[in-house]
Amino acid sequence: MKTAIALRHIHFEDVGSFDTVLAEHGYALHYVDPATDDISGTALQQADLLIVLGGPIGVADQETYPFLAREMAVIGQRLAAGRPLLGICLGAQLIASALGARVYPMQAKEIGFSPLALTPAGRASVLSALGETPVLHWHGDQFDIAPGASRLAGTPACPNQAFALGPNVLGLQFHLEAEVDKLERWLVGHASELAQAGIDPRVLRQDAARWGERLGSAARKVLTAWLRQLDDAAAA
Repeated sequence: MKTAIALRHIHFEDVGSFDTVLAEHGYALHYVDPATDDISGTALQQADLLIVLGGPIGVADQETYPFLAREMAVIGQRLAAGRPLLGICLGAQLIASALGARVYPMQAKEIGFSPLALTPAGRASVLSALGETPVLHWHGDQFDIAPGASRLAGTPACPNQAFALGPNVLGLQFHLEAEVDKLERWLVGHASELAQAGIDPRVLRQDAARWGERLGSAARKVLTAWLRQLDDAAAA
């Protein structure tokens, strides 16, 4: 089997609905906690796919959370080797920063369900399956698009929501992987952040029930298309 390693920063922000798709495409999934586990070995570089997940800290917090610098080094090595790499939210920000792009705070947090505006490159990419499906946003930082990368999507609040660097690197600011039937874990885990941002959990709960099935279907199509793209690139 192929190996996928997911760097998980907080227990309930896992690969979510991507789990089944990875298994269907022959990936054995393993989680690593970069805050506490040793990530200096070769396993993360040898994995067929590295997924860097979200979390409540940011690229600018490396002095406060030193493990982020080690994680950035791992990401940089994967990029230098051209190895498949998927970043979600914080993960996408870390990849963008490793590529030399600026990561910085937004004027206000973007939390909730809303659709993306796909760029022409986005409509021609694996994200095309999303269409106007509302996705889950949950972030207060944003990234610029790194040199050589393609901008794929944006929202009014955050113009840069996704980027690709060749066929092997994909960064998603939004949480395409989120399983809405498990959203309650997010609402409890991030209760303080929601209160500070003035976000009513009941609205998120209602929107999750409304859009969950459609989002899950679109997410599976996107990841399936990207994994096939990886296979095609490897075979070329």
